[in-house]
Amino acid sequence: MNPLDRLSSWPVPNAAAAVVGPDGVLATAGDVALRFRLASVTKPLAALATLIAVEEEAVSLDQPLPDPALAAELPGATLAHLLAHASGIAPDRRQRAAAPGTRRIYSNAGYDLIGEIVAGATDIAFADYLAAAVFRPLGMSTASLEGSPASHGWGSVTDLAALLSELLNPTGLLHPSTVRAATTVAFPGLRGVLPGYGSQDPNDWGLGFELRGGKNPHWTSPRNSAATFGHFGRSGTMIWIDPQAGLGLVALADRDFDDWAAQAWPVLSDAVLDAFG
Repeated sequence: MNPLDRLSSWPVPNAAAAVVGPDGVLATAGDVALRFRLASVTKPLAALATLIAVEEEAVSLDQPLPDPALAAELPGATLAHLLAHASGIAPDRRQRAAAPGTRRIYSNAGYDLIGEIVAGATDIAFADYLAAAVFRPLGMSTASLEGSPASHGWGSVTDLAALLSELLNPTGLLHPSTVRAATTVAFPGLRGVLPGYGSQDPNDWGLGFELRGGKNPHWTSPRNSAATFGHFGRSGTMIWIDPQAGLGLVALADRDFDDWAAQAWPVLSDAVLDAFG
């Protein structure tokens, strides 16, 4: 039985999914070419483009915030802090909510600022840089950024499966040490609120990727390893990679996240681990 057959019972207009292993796609369901609004699944895509800019030496992870007034409010905050939601910048406004490196504050405003930093350093619009750095090299032919680097990405299951394949079996998009940095804890020990799931202590993140760690409750399965990394979006989208299982899962839907997703996603993750783990 295909574990992704469970999507047919989801209370959504449209859904599609794929399971990916080190050698490629293992199973699919739904229209894998249909484009979905990715919402915050955009963030890891934006982070990967930013890390490519770091490798190209256009930007640096330890560079300070470019706005002098904001930098004065958040002394010591860097690009790495922004990527890891540890800068202290407020969720949706460019203002201080905490001292840098003291709390994990999930910030859309921080990711918009990341886009401006990369665009300013490269003299390329961030959407164009993301397409050139990530989408085209990975063959993500229908993916696009149509606004904010925090939440305005679009793409299909086929697009995201290509990304998961690269992260499971890197072919050179990023140096392996950069991938490790992105998918291990940055600024360890910070508590914070995981959107949709409440306070977590610690609330572990890498550079652009949420890390499962010991979080409870969580949108993956309790059987996913602590090393699992990924992201979910308010639009009903999610991706994860479990490096210990050697598996990745992308599931996209067009109904906003609420109780249906909180119940369905862990069950789907369990089924994938049972079938392929």
